[in-house]
Amino acid sequence: MSKKIGIIGAGVVGTAIGVVLYDKGYEITGVHDKKSESTKTLVDRIGCATYASPQEVSRSTDILFITTTDSAIQSVVDELADSRAFHYGQVVVHMSGAQSSEILDKARHLGARVLSLHPLQSFANLEMAIENIPGSIFSIEGDQDTYEVGIDMVEKLEGEYFFITREAKPLYHAGACVVSNYLVTLINLGIKLMESTGVPREMAVKSLLPLIRGTIRNIETAGIPDALTGPISRGDINTVMNHLACMEETGAEFINLYSCLGYYTAQVALEKGTIDMEQMIQFQDTFARMMAKLD
Repeated sequence: MSKKIGIIGAGVVGTAIGVVLYDKGYEITGVHDKKSESTKTLVDRIGCATYASPQEVSRSTDILFITTTDSAIQSVVDELADSRAFHYGQVVVHMSGAQSSEILDKARHLGARVLSLHPLQSFANLEMAIENIPGSIFSIEGDQDTYEVGIDMVEKLEGEYFFITREAKPLYHAGACVVSNYLVTLINLGIKLMESTGVPREMAVKSLLPLIRGTIRNIETAGIPDALTGPISRGDINTVMNHLACMEETGAEFINLYSCLGYYTAQVALEKGTIDMEQMIQFQDTFARMMAKLD
């Protein structure tokens, strides 16, 4: 199996995957980015060549990573296909969570094989990406005869993997967005509610982080729904009503999000078995009334 990799798109993900695969024994044949200065970090770290065009990168390698922004992948594929820069047997890979391998199909028409290799991981900056990619869990989607290429990379990165279909990619990505992106929004809600009581933001963040870590540990050890705690899990409608009453007075802007989350949390509590159907309906009716009141 070829270990020669070319990279088009030297942002955080492209640079990070180049560094970590190079460290695992892959040869990075070259890199191209439309902003020439973007290639400097990767070139400086691993000593690969910089190419003036995406076509040169593609023609130099048997495994081509297109790690541009999601919105630019199609235009890169179109440009390479129009200049017939893909070749038979080549494996063309993107790492987008939102896009399926279908976006690479023009490469298939020229004899290449296509693969989507997506790490379920959050990359706030380059150094964190280099640290977090190894050991991650990846989704693999694309031509089945390319799976061995993806599996080999994941295993060398000491990660795990699972397979999905093209059709499953949007909902798969939505799930990842909820857990990663919306978690930030959820924590921000908690911080703002604490700030509304006079707690300084810095102290609110500092005090909530151990609670967040403890909840994640509970999920890891007990699983869901058993990790659920709090007033809804206990069937404590009075505490929830008190939360909502205080929000109406001081934090009305947060009621919709709190109520929407509470509505679905009641279902989780029912699944846990700590409330019954009647209690779930009581919680959900309460939250639904609050949301309707604000419409």
